[in-house]
Amino acid sequence: MKKIVILLSVTFLLMSCNSQGKRPLIGKTIYQQELNASYKDASKSPLKKKDLKKFKGLDFFDIDSTFIVTSKLVRIENAPTFEMATTTDRKPLYKEYGKLHFTLQGKKCELTIYQSQDDLTDEKYKDYLFLPFTDDTSGEESYGGGRYMDVMLTDITAESTISLNFNNTYNPYCAYNEKYSCPITPRKNHLDVEIKAGIKSFKKILRK
Repeated sequence: MKKIVILLSVTFLLMSCNSQGKRPLIGKTIYQQELNASYKDASKSPLKKKDLKKFKGLDFFDIDSTFIVTSKLVRIENAPTFEMATTTDRKPLYKEYGKLHFTLQGKKCELTIYQSQDDLTDEKYKDYLFLPFTDDTSGEESYGGGRYMDVMLTDITAESTISLNFNNTYNPYCAYNEKYSCPITPRKNHLDVEIKAGIKSFKKILRK
């Protein structure tokens, strides 16, 4: 009987230690939690070593459902392949996949969405579309070089609409570390509104 009691006590102690050792993921949504977890992982984080040591989580705007909109996709047929400018001499190949039309904060907006030609041969990323943008918070509350949003081909409905969730945006890696080469957001993808949703500027975190 004593052996059973001792065994149960040890088991309970181990379970308690394990549960205390696992810190809850930081973030108000699954997207934020997963993004924070990847940035905390030294094997794939874009953060510099000194920033990774004090990393407690990325800074986001409050979740705002008004920044989840339905956009109408107008495909661009026979779009030419072009070299997209980056923060380095690297020139990745892209095509304009289509134009997205939507209304945000009472304003009609348009963004061009792109398809990486280099990723078409990559089984992991071949179904991804790339949506970079800047807005009136860029350079202030959000990163000056703009923010990115990933869209899947499977997100396109039969009616050629795509739901855009600006709460689920991320910064280019070069916002955290200049060693990375990041596509520069085309000027035509500027939104003349304040997108106070999604990821904030990393520099704002460092000043805290």
